[in-house]
Amino acid sequence: MKKLTFAALIIAIAVSAFAGDVVKRGAAISPDAKAITIAQVMETPDAYRKKPVVVEGTVASVCTNMGCWMQLDSVRVTFKDYGFFVPTDSKGMTVRAEGVVKVKTLSKEEADHLEGEGAKLNRNADGTAKEVTFVANGVELRK
Repeated sequence: MKKLTFAALIIAIAVSAFAGDVVKRGAAISPDAKAITIAQVMETPDAYRKKPVVVEGTVASVCTNMGCWMQLDSVRVTFKDYGFFVPTDSKGMTVRAEGVVKVKTLSKEEADHLEGEGAKLNRNADGTAKEVTFVANGVELRK
C-alpha cells in the first residue's frame, strides 16, 4: 500500500510540473479558435472591435506594479473588468489571448501614468496618445 501511495505521489508531482508550464488567467480560450496577428489588428483595428478574436505573440513588457496590463508589440493588453492580472515577470513569455480591440485617446495624465509603469506609447505633441488596446477575457502564458 505504501508503494502505491508513493507512486501516486510521484505521478501527481510529475503532472503538476508539466501543468506549471502554462499560466492561465480569466476565461478559458476556445481551443479551436484561429489566431490573428498583432499586425492584422493594427492594419484594421475597427474590424476586431465587436467580435472576440484570439491574438498570439510575445510579451514585450508588463505592468511592473501589479501585472494589470502587458504589451504585445505595439498593442497594450488589459484584462476585462480588471478581473485578473498576469505575473509581473511575464516579459518574454509567449501569450495567447482572447478578447476584443478598443481604440481610444489617452489623456496626458493617463499616458504619463502608463509610461511610468513601463508602457511604450506614441505620444502626440500635446502629450496625449491614440492607443489601440486589446481587452482580454482570457489569457494563456507559456515560458
